[in-house]
Amino acid sequence: MAATKDGLVPITRAYLAKYYDKYELPPLPEEVSGLIDELRSLSEDLVKRDPLSIDEQGVYNEVYGEPVHKIDENLWKNREQMEEILFLLNSTRRPKSIQDSEIASQLDETEVKFKEMLNKLQQFQVKNADNVFNTVLTYMPQDFRGTLIRQQRERSERNKQAQIDALINSGGKIKDKYALLWNQQMERRRQLAQLGSATGVYKTLVKYLVGVPQVLLDFIKQINDDHGPMEEQRERYGPSLYKLTKMVLTIRLFLLLMWARSVKIEKEQVSVLKRAADLYITEFEKFINFIREVFINSPFFISAEEAGTAESSDEFKETIIPAGKTHEVVLTVEAINSYIAWDFTLIQGTLTLDIGFHVEYVSPSGEKTLILPYRRYDSDQGNFCTVLAGSYKLVWDNSYSSFFKKSLKYKVDAIPPVVEPPQEPILESENS
Repeated sequence: MAATKDGLVPITRAYLAKYYDKYELPPLPEEVSGLIDELRSLSEDLVKRDPLSIDEQGVYNEVYGEPVHKIDENLWKNREQMEEILFLLNSTRRPKSIQDSEIASQLDETEVKFKEMLNKLQQFQVKNADNVFNTVLTYMPQDFRGTLIRQQRERSERNKQAQIDALINSGGKIKDKYALLWNQQMERRRQLAQLGSATGVYKTLVKYLVGVPQVLLDFIKQINDDHGPMEEQRERYGPSLYKLTKMVLTIRLFLLLMWARSVKIEKEQVSVLKRAADLYITEFEKFINFIREVFINSPFFISAEEAGTAESSDEFKETIIPAGKTHEVVLTVEAINSYIAWDFTLIQGTLTLDIGFHVEYVSPSGEKTLILPYRRYDSDQGNFCTVLAGSYKLVWDNSYSSFFKKSLKYKVDAIPPVVEPPQEPILESENS
């Protein structure tokens, strides 16, 4: 079943603006700016003692520079900074001059809170990505096309995780890891846009996207454009997130400078650090909870059921299989790793009937090899990836029936290989 266009309207920035009017983000407390200024002042005092190193200069430039623009890019930036802060807060990397138990305890508490917040952010990002993808799939015809797109995503995600693992195992730095993670996020965006226009990795599925609402495809193509629908979200909710991004960068800079200089760590300094970290984590968690509710209830996340569903019958063929007879369809594939896919059901009357079904490979010499064993069904949907080019015969078998003809409704296809574009290499950064 696929969602119809009935009742759907173009998902534009103006359309989203009406929705976002219902969700007003509370302003950040004034203390956020105050603690940022206080940490900057303490950091400047440390810079006066010793000039900035290359690594410190990079963080310093981010603290005083313009924040990145997109919501998700800021979330990734916050996640990166949390991991960098946890790297510094690890007890093995703290200055050996820290002997005061109260200071050590405050640093321990801050470390635990950052770990918890990092975990919450990671879970939020995973669930949000799954929501977007699964929502798109609800609008796909519920047959082998959706299955192939899901399989493509699963392969792609496994490849992405393998890249991350390889980078970490080779000694990659945190900044290198997040450069790769963001590049992978950009690839997910490109794949969504490709799905919307049936290009690139989805080019071979272009003729199989019949029945998907054009409204949804258009939205997928433009969702992340600089002046697309999501710009409304950035203008409304971006400033608070940008301020929190500045705050976490400032916390990291202060830690980096304090650890690198041979100065006595004062209780007052650590107290300011802890107050800033506590407030940052509190406000960032509030923002995550708020934006989660916005995402979940956003109009572009309306389910196929809510939109109304209707089966598209123009893609199906119908045939009558007499008692004692079979119906065969031969599909030819020109390359291995193509897909043979089918979707069929018997049109039932007063009796519940079934039909035998199997798939076999037919070699150029006529030799047959069973691919899918014989079994009786009233309906079935499936696909498999071919290991040989050539002819595949799909057989519906009613030979066992002496009296009942069967009314079969079906569609089948041979789909060329879905090839993922090569990943651009990520150059290792000089900075951590």
